[in-house]
Amino acid sequence: MGDDLEELKRQLAAALQRIKELEADRNIPAQVVRTSAEATLDVTPISEADVTLRRLVQRIAMILQAEKIVIMFYDREKGELIGIPPAFGVDDEHLKIFRVRATQGVSGEVFRNSEPIIFHDATHDPRTQQDPFGLLHVLNGVSVPLVIEKRDEENRVVDRNTIGVLHAFNKRHGEDFIDEDVRLLERMAKNVGSIIANLQLYKEVIEEREELLQTFESLSAGLILVSPEGRLSQINATARALFNLGQDAIGKNARDSLKNDELYETLTDAQQGGEGTKREITVTLHGNDRIYEVQAAAVRNEEAKELGVVAILNDVTEMKNIDRMKSSFVAMASHELRTPLTAIKGFVRTLLDGEEYFGAEERHEFHTIIDTECDRLRRLIDDLLNTARIESGESLKPNYTTVELQPLLEKVVTIQRQASTKHNVQLKVHGELPKTIFADEDKLDQIFTNLLNNAIKYSPNGGDVTVHAKQEGDTLLFGVQDQGLGIPKDHLTKVFEKFHRVNNEDNRKIYGTGLGLYLVLHLVEQVHMGKIWAESEVGVGSTFLFRIPANLDVEQAKALND
Repeated sequence: MGDDLEELKRQLAAALQRIKELEADRNIPAQVVRTSAEATLDVTPISEADVTLRRLVQRIAMILQAEKIVIMFYDREKGELIGIPPAFGVDDEHLKIFRVRATQGVSGEVFRNSEPIIFHDATHDPRTQQDPFGLLHVLNGVSVPLVIEKRDEENRVVDRNTIGVLHAFNKRHGEDFIDEDVRLLERMAKNVGSIIANLQLYKEVIEEREELLQTFESLSAGLILVSPEGRLSQINATARALFNLGQDAIGKNARDSLKNDELYETLTDAQQGGEGTKREITVTLHGNDRIYEVQAAAVRNEEAKELGVVAILNDVTEMKNIDRMKSSFVAMASHELRTPLTAIKGFVRTLLDGEEYFGAEERHEFHTIIDTECDRLRRLIDDLLNTARIESGESLKPNYTTVELQPLLEKVVTIQRQASTKHNVQLKVHGELPKTIFADEDKLDQIFTNLLNNAIKYSPNGGDVTVHAKQEGDTLLFGVQDQGLGIPKDHLTKVFEKFHRVNNEDNRKIYGTGLGLYLVLHLVEQVHMGKIWAESEVGVGSTFLFRIPANLDVEQAKALND
């Protein structure tokens, strides 16, 4: 949600800043920049610009004695020069299809080189063959670039940008265009370009603003923007429904309108602190209490001027309920299964010792399977208990000792190799490893066991499962690589979350609770002060890598032991 807030802050700041700049630079009426999504835009500036541009086009035609005048504007997305209104002597239907690639014809050459061109015979001139001049029955013409110039305080040109091409076609009375016509058209093109640029910028800002407001309005999360004066600048439909407000809430005092002290305090804290503020608040909606996570932050423009405070409200009631249900399930499953499991385990061991009742081979195979399944259930219970401890804040207490690394790696690989006949489980040591390290041996064993179990489980067709190990400076890098199903990219950062599973056709029949990797993450980061991550390609396989210190801080380890 933090990323969403940052994006909203950026969009709000940009939109508000651009509208305010236009208001100041173009002298746009203040009613145009109202922040309500329902505000009616004042179209007078656009209408006046259209009329001015149309009159200018007519004047150009009169001065140059041209039958047709066409403005072509460069479309960056399409890479084309496109005929745009107003035109002179050309109907709208022909103007709509009057376009050419910016790399072709006279139009493209004028645009690219920013140099005018005169042509006297459009029918036979090779330069005009790629232009759509035949649509307009062009005989001759003069074309000049539409250039926008930015000047400094001393009226010196500091930047030039070509935005299109201005054409004058078919000199009246059968005459040809001359150099004087070029100079006249170039001077007038500056005025045309300036009007078009300002008009285009204004339209883009208005369109962006409307799109932004409509996006905010359609958000399922509540969104509130409060001005520096403490008034509601924007509140979308979700937030209006939440606080029982109408569309006339814009401009009203935020505290009086929202009537929620916790929310207003969050907004105030964000405004004063400037950084993101997060808080959970309770809102009574239709007689029921709902829990909302509120994240608020100050919105500033590029000059660090304060534009207000934005807040996003997400309903987390169901999430909280699910978390409570998960915790209840973990506690219930652990207590309900541990007692019968102990009895079953003892009974199985007794039967395994009673060799006289069954054939040796049959009895041993049968009881070994039961014994293995009991161990599997115990691991499940341990996972559930460990998860409950972590969620309750009672972390797993480490027991650091001197661990012989190579024998540990060989042991876990051997055990997993015996557990599967379809997989080639192997150990690859790159370079030399330290003979001993300071670590929690049982939990390090659990890390490798869980990762290997995971690799085998998600490689249902078999293949190589490889444990990689090497020392890199003051750290040890381990990896468990498989040739299995792989993990989609959008799940790579989520696989270590508790209860997370990739749900697709390939994984549906694979057993698991989604707790193994969550526990591995805790054992690596919290117990061994390392870092773990996953790399994967769907259909190729996955590699889970983790890095831990080669020389664990003894004093820090002792503190954790205590």
